[in-house]
Amino acid sequence: MNVEAIIKTNKRIPVRSRTIIHFMLVNNKINERISSVLKPYDVSLQQFNVLRILRGQEGKPANLSTLNERMVNKMSNTTRLVDKLLLKGYVNRVTCTSNRRKVEITLTDKGKKALVVMDKAMSDAENEILKNLNDEDLERLNNLFDKF
Repeated sequence: MNVEAIIKTNKRIPVRSRTIIHFMLVNNKINERISSVLKPYDVSLQQFNVLRILRGQEGKPANLSTLNERMVNKMSNTTRLVDKLLLKGYVNRVTCTSNRRKVEITLTDKGKKALVVMDKAMSDAENEILKNLNDEDLERLNNLFDKF
């Protein structure tokens, strides 16, 4: 992907600027693909992330703070994400009787089953997105990302 051609300029863009533009273009392409994969399930990438975090809890409840800490995209609207998943029947939310400010969130059986189907679709999308990179390329790329 030649950045100069994509943004339609004849000028050579400095390497630092070109790198940032590349990051943004790749990020947009990945987000578009993943959003399209999750669209049939009426779930956003952030909602999918919440479901995976809850699955990782292995049956133990999580609170909003825990979810927000573990989100790939940190955001303040975790409550709204949980509310939407609650309406779909993918999560349960229980207010602690001893501390009304504490809310415990767990994955429902319906959420677990939906997540299995979404996982397959996401895996296929990841394979498609990364099809031009071999494992060695991916290791090298991850090592470069680790420098950030």
